[in-house]
Amino acid sequence: MKKIKKVDISLFFTFVHVCQAQADYAPYFFDNGPNSKNGNMALFSIPEDTAIGTQLYILNGTDPEGDPVTFGIAFEPGFKDYFKVDSQTGIVTLIEELDREKQDEVEALISISDGLNKVVEKVRILVTDANDERPEFGNMSFNVNVPEDTPSGRSIFQTQAVDRDNGSGGSVTYYLQNSHNTTFAIDRHNGVLCIKTGEALDYEKSRMHFVTVVAKDGGGKFKGKYQVLSSSATVTINVVDVQDTPPSFVGLPYYGYVYEDTLSGSEVFTVVANDGDLGNPNAIHYSIVSGSDDSFIINNTSGSIMVLDYPIHLKKVLYELKIQASEVSPEGDVVAHAFSIVTIRVVDLNNHPPTFYGENGPQNKFELTMYEHPPEGEILRGLKITVNDSDQGANAKFSLRLVGPRGIFRVVPQTVLNEAQVTVIVDNSEAIDYEKYQFLSFKLLAVEIDTPEKFSSTADIVIHLLDTNDNIPWFSIDYYIARIPENSPGGSNVVSVTATDPDSGLWGEVKYSIYGSGSDLFLIHPSTGNIYTQPWTTLDTELKSKYNFYVKAEDTEGKYSLAEVFVTVLDMNDHSPEFNENILEKTMIIGAPVKIKAIDDDAEEPNNVVEYSIMQSDPDNIFDINIDTGEIKLKSYIKSMDIVQNITKQKDCKWSVVVQAKDRGSPSFSTTAVVKIDITEATQLKGPMAAFLFQSRDNPMKALGVLAGVICVMVLLTVLISTAMFMRNKTNNRIMPARHIIKKRPKDYRSRTVRTGWLIFKCSNSPSEKFVAEDPEQNRENLNCNKNMQPTAPLPCAPALPPPALYLPKQNKQEWSVPTVSGSVASKSKRQSRENNSPNVSAALMSELKMKLQRKMMESNTSHY
Repeated sequence: MKKIKKVDISLFFTFVHVCQAQADYAPYFFDNGPNSKNGNMALFSIPEDTAIGTQLYILNGTDPEGDPVTFGIAFEPGFKDYFKVDSQTGIVTLIEELDREKQDEVEALISISDGLNKVVEKVRILVTDANDERPEFGNMSFNVNVPEDTPSGRSIFQTQAVDRDNGSGGSVTYYLQNSHNTTFAIDRHNGVLCIKTGEALDYEKSRMHFVTVVAKDGGGKFKGKYQVLSSSATVTINVVDVQDTPPSFVGLPYYGYVYEDTLSGSEVFTVVANDGDLGNPNAIHYSIVSGSDDSFIINNTSGSIMVLDYPIHLKKVLYELKIQASEVSPEGDVVAHAFSIVTIRVVDLNNHPPTFYGENGPQNKFELTMYEHPPEGEILRGLKITVNDSDQGANAKFSLRLVGPRGIFRVVPQTVLNEAQVTVIVDNSEAIDYEKYQFLSFKLLAVEIDTPEKFSSTADIVIHLLDTNDNIPWFSIDYYIARIPENSPGGSNVVSVTATDPDSGLWGEVKYSIYGSGSDLFLIHPSTGNIYTQPWTTLDTELKSKYNFYVKAEDTEGKYSLAEVFVTVLDMNDHSPEFNENILEKTMIIGAPVKIKAIDDDAEEPNNVVEYSIMQSDPDNIFDINIDTGEIKLKSYIKSMDIVQNITKQKDCKWSVVVQAKDRGSPSFSTTAVVKIDITEATQLKGPMAAFLFQSRDNPMKALGVLAGVICVMVLLTVLISTAMFMRNKTNNRIMPARHIIKKRPKDYRSRTVRTGWLIFKCSNSPSEKFVAEDPEQNRENLNCNKNMQPTAPLPCAPALPPPALYLPKQNKQEWSVPTVSGSVASKSKRQSRENNSPNVSAALMSELKMKLQRKMMESNTSHY
């Protein structure tokens, strides 16, 4: 019973499943039309330049029961998989590059499934064109043969290019590169090549033409950009020659020669003519039309012209043959011809070169001996040369020239016809020098001028030179510098001079001598030029360190040259330093050095450079000395007399120092001296000036500078004050110094006796002679018996007279007196009376007058300022 129940249950489930299967419907695609981007890809198209990875389409469908659906795409076996689809979203993506020219449509199987039912549809996807193909010619190059007589405008070749694109991208047009520079044109639609109107082919000008044909499509888009594609092919046009050009002669003009030794029947000349149509030439036949006089014939095929008789039998010297070249066709017809003239000259054979002759016949070497430096323009009469050419006419014309050192000689004549006497003339006397050349060698060259053979001949000319005394001795240098140590013994070698004379023999021997103010201590060997000191000479640098004199080099005829010799006497260390005294006494102020000095009489450093050192001192280690200047000073710790007295233990501060002075020569010399130094302490000065002088004790130039500055300031102030006073007086018309009327002393006044005879004043109308001091002793005898008599200097002039007062009437004679620096001046009458009464002036009076005058001048200056 249990088994029967299980069977019934399984049957029940089977029945239920069948019922459900009968109720489930298959999914389906939406058909949204050809312009839709989703659906079932019905009538879908895609450009061939679509990039790989581009999303092209979305498959779209549904299941009637609303179940989810999946999508798929597949291709027939043997075809590429161009697309893939996302099973969930239905997005179709390009995975393989498309090429419409290879496959213009793609068949695909698209499917939709709800899991139970799967629907598969076959679709055709169209591949649309893009401009990705160039026009292509069948060949990259073409060869075309075109006869040269093809008329213009005639078609000669058709080019064709194919573009596999559709539409405008597949249309092709044609054009030529450099169409303006070619003889051809092309139809832009069908590619037919033709000869341009007005142009013609010519084989003789150009046998081949190259034309580049360019094929261009109509343009179109590719990958979103518009482009025009093109390609090219080369057409080689071979021009085929036709018979349209007459023959032409080659190598014009034609000239031939018949020489005197030409045999009868010999070939004289050959003419050559070619058919102008080189591509298809005809045979050429030659003939003589006129001008031969039965003396010449021509080979009708080779063009060779031959003489029929011996040249001596020819009647004319010049023949002009008219030659005809005929073009003969293969049928034997003359189709064209041309003419040319052949000029044949009967000439003498140039078979004799120029020949040189001497006095005894043909000669090829001539020799001459002469002195050097002959006058320019002189003819070398010792050379007797004749030149001759036995030919006639142009064959006997030749040129003469000298080959060798240039510019020394020239030859006359330079052009010869048949025969001439050769003359050699001196052109450069300076170059004919025995010291340079003992002999001169030339070649005399004769060369024919107007002959093709250019026959020539040469002759050797050898000129031996004799020497003359034409050179003076010359020193190797203009001056000699010699150095010799002082104290060298007499006869010491100083320097050797050398002069050379290029002349030969006795003229080249040189004799030396010296002269000049500095030559007394020296002598020279007359032959070798060695200069020595005199046997008795003693050289001393300290007396004279430099000598100069002249050396004379002279040949046997008295020609000479000079050189200067400078002799420097080298200082030797032969003097030791010397102090003035062996015992020196110095006073030293504490804080200031004392200086000693030793003199070395040597002339040069380092022999005369002295170094100082302390050899011994008492007490010891108290002093220091400057090694270069000889300044001795106390040790730095000794700053007062108390320290000094503590050292000596006695009031006597006089110490001794043994100082050595040593030079720097080699060997070195030295000397010593005892310096007794009395040490004292400086007196303390007071005031700023004393302090300044004390501070400047080590720098005296500082004190001198300050003093000079003070003097300059004082001079400047004096100049300013004097200038101001002068300007004031000039403005106020006043006379300075101020006048002061001195009262007349009583007649009975007696002054103290003072010798004032030297002070006598004269009054003069001349400003420069107003005051003159006369010295009554000026005629006194010179007690020293020498000639140092000093002339008497005039005293300063007195001030000018003051103008009269305005309120006073004019007076013909006025009496006045003015003060002076050292006395008074009165009118002439009063002065004469005073001179008679009192010949001497009191010294007290002069002093008083001077003081009053100075005080008055100061008051006057104060009132004006």
